[in-house]
Amino acid sequence: MKPYVLLSDQSSLDSWGTPEDIGATTLEGDVRVSGRFDIGTAETAIFGGLFSATRGKYRVVYPFHEHATVLSGHIELTDEVSGTTVVYGPGDSWIIAKGTAIIWTIRSETVSKSYIATTTDLPIDPSIAAKHA
Repeated sequence: MKPYVLLSDQSSLDSWGTPEDIGATTLEGDVRVSGRFDIGTAETAIFGGLFSATRGKYRVVYPFHEHATVLSGHIELTDEVSGTTVVYGPGDSWIIAKGTAIIWTIRSETVSKSYIATTTDLPIDPSIAAKHA
């Protein structure tokens, strides 16, 4: 069992560099990202762990399906296709489908999340698929 506790110390994360180093594009600020894999790796079909980013803004087209929960900080996520924007804080969760373009606006000094992701294509609700086509 690997516990993830709200507002816990996340100092054990590895530096992953900038958003560009993880396939994203920085839009504002000097964003730095870090993380840790607790199951799988970025090369396996299923992987997960912890992720953290510093204040700023970046755009990413998700290369995987993800379920995540904010552990600390506040983040605003905007779906480019639907235009929907939601602000998340500790304890809040989301599911993002592979191929979705999301703008991350980190509102606090840092934000951290736990996540589980898969690169395997999964059947999803057709109304959701139409929004992301």
